[in-house]
Amino acid sequence: MTAKTFLDIIATRRSFYQLGNKSPISDMRTEEVIREVILNVPSAFNSQTTRVVLLVKHEHIKLWDIVKEAVKGVAPVKQWPTTEAKLNGFQKAYGTVLFFDDRRTIHEYQANFPLYAPKIPTWAAQSNGMHQLAIWTALEQEGLGANLQHYNPLIDGKIAAEWNIPGEWELSAQLVFGNPLSEPNPKTFKPVEDRFKTYGNELPN
Repeated sequence: MTAKTFLDIIATRRSFYQLGNKSPISDMRTEEVIREVILNVPSAFNSQTTRVVLLVKHEHIKLWDIVKEAVKGVAPVKQWPTTEAKLNGFQKAYGTVLFFDDRRTIHEYQANFPLYAPKIPTWAAQSNGMHQLAIWTALEQEGLGANLQHYNPLIDGKIAAEWNIPGEWELSAQLVFGNPLSEPNPKTFKPVEDRFKTYGNELPN
């Protein structure tokens, strides 16, 4: 595998919002993908602070019932029909991957490395983001579509109670996945020149 192959795979990762409740791979294969990512994605000091929960089928549906109830309680009345339709779309998918940060492990590393303590939560969040990208990309390589949502902390308490989530786990994101029903929207790009600088590179002959 070359860097080009890897970059081509990264480039195909997109947000699919129209998803069905089927999966081209088995639940066991989905678990294998997630386990491989958890084992191999890096973290600062090898702290391994990211935690992941997989919900599929009826458990996934249950999750989005919780989200709808929580969001309805805070959404403006006039906006609720539009919001409900959006949430119903997520619920019609096959599954959701929940991403958490283990605050207890983060605090342990802050105590063990006091010089870096203020930065360790940021580094944990960076590792969590790498897990999100890796799982998202890998699942799409298996024929699934996905999109990333953030309804935390609104839903944290009910999720913890429903699935016996340890109190130290703090919810970070929700990756919704299923069989793609339509193509993703066109993606726009800001100029790379505005986002990247290089120094000391060799000039062309």
